[in-house]
Amino acid sequence: MKNDKNKIIRLVLACVCLLITLFCVVYLGKYFMEIRQSQNGVNALKGLIIEEVDSSTSEENTADIQLVEVNGRMVQKKYAELYRENPHFIGWITIPDTKVDYPVMQNMEENEYYINRNFEQEWDGSGLPFMDIQCSFSEPTANQIIYGHNMKSGTMFAGILKYDSQEFYEKHKTITFNTIEADGEYEVIAAFYSQVYDESDTLHFKYYQFFDTDSEEEFNEFVEQVKALTPYEIEATASYGDTLITLSTCAYNTENGRFAVVARKIE
Repeated sequence: MKNDKNKIIRLVLACVCLLITLFCVVYLGKYFMEIRQSQNGVNALKGLIIEEVDSSTSEENTADIQLVEVNGRMVQKKYAELYRENPHFIGWITIPDTKVDYPVMQNMEENEYYINRNFEQEWDGSGLPFMDIQCSFSEPTANQIIYGHNMKSGTMFAGILKYDSQEFYEKHKTITFNTIEADGEYEVIAAFYSQVYDESDTLHFKYYQFFDTDSEEEFNEFVEQVKALTPYEIEATASYGDTLITLSTCAYNTENGRFAVVARKIE
């Protein structure tokens, strides 16, 4: 009787383990299939970008920037089709040697609209990078914060965590963020781990609350704080009047952890 009971217990445990294994396989398969579909969607969007320059067909031309009218707004010709398909599209961000090569969105009616939506505004667990609604790229605020998921597959903004290494930083000092109105190169000045603190917390520095300022002192304090949090020396810095971008993603080193990269626009 005892042996029979042990056999039954082992059989039940084996079935449970098998079910758990099957569940994990199905879950992971679904997860990576969704990631692949998401990336395929982004790759399709890249195909809509017009790279060639033909000044004879532009309605307005400033240096190498060609602007055309789309739905009553002047946008770069190369991004015209993307903007025509979705007017929430505001630009494209790229970091070499990472998977960061994505459209940037901004829905002024709902800040986190693209946290779990794709370019077609359908549900997508990967979401898309999006700019905080308190920031402006057209009439640039002092700091333009762009959020993106830290996906376990290494997609979206997972790649910005590579800046926790000075070796990576030394070889990747610039980030490209082109908007629908102008192209932009940004020089990295800080990269650091932080976290989202309680609203009532007045002791800790909250990088994610700095959007704009008319105060040179406040601007300089922000720059000093982010550079102080950076675990290695970055000689490059920013001065009052510079335009900054801050890329922000989740980090799992602590509760409500975040990792951020701050860069200044190279004029």
